[in-house]
Amino acid sequence: MLSEPMTLYKLMNLYMLRQVSFPLTNAQLTDFFLQHEYTSYFTLQQALKELQESGLVRTESTHNTTRYMITKEGEETLSFFGKNISPAIVEDMDHYLKENRLRMRNEVGVVSDYFKSTSQDYTVHCEVREGKSTLIDLSISVPDREQAEDMCAKWKDKSQTIYAYIMKTLMGSGEDSEN
Repeated sequence: MLSEPMTLYKLMNLYMLRQVSFPLTNAQLTDFFLQHEYTSYFTLQQALKELQESGLVRTESTHNTTRYMITKEGEETLSFFGKNISPAIVEDMDHYLKENRLRMRNEVGVVSDYFKSTSQDYTVHCEVREGKSTLIDLSISVPDREQAEDMCAKWKDKSQTIYAYIMKTLMGSGEDSEN
């Protein structure tokens, strides 16, 4: 067993990130650690920060979400030191991932963000990803920040409907489609 808890928390994060084929959000990782009472929120954030600074994980951030992915260096580190995670903890992580994998994958597959463009309006960028593939990548210009925030907030609930409408319309199979 490891003598330093922070090292264990880092290895646990690497293990969880390696076990899935999609990034995990800060909220998803936090949920596991707090639900199982492994450590505090602040200690977990410190472990994630150190993993990122050392190049073992990389992140993608939007206005409201940080997503973590294991790097090649992180995988190599885990291959050397992963055996130091106790079987009981591995069982907890595997069980959590098995029970929550579909929900977690769906949560990280729908992404939206906005930024101020050079013409002083806002560009809303929305995506739906499945694994490493992007199913839809949509950018829309809006006049103000409030509209951008509102569109980002609604994307998660409306993305499937919008994707289906676009496919139906572009494939010409819908009643609304033109010639």
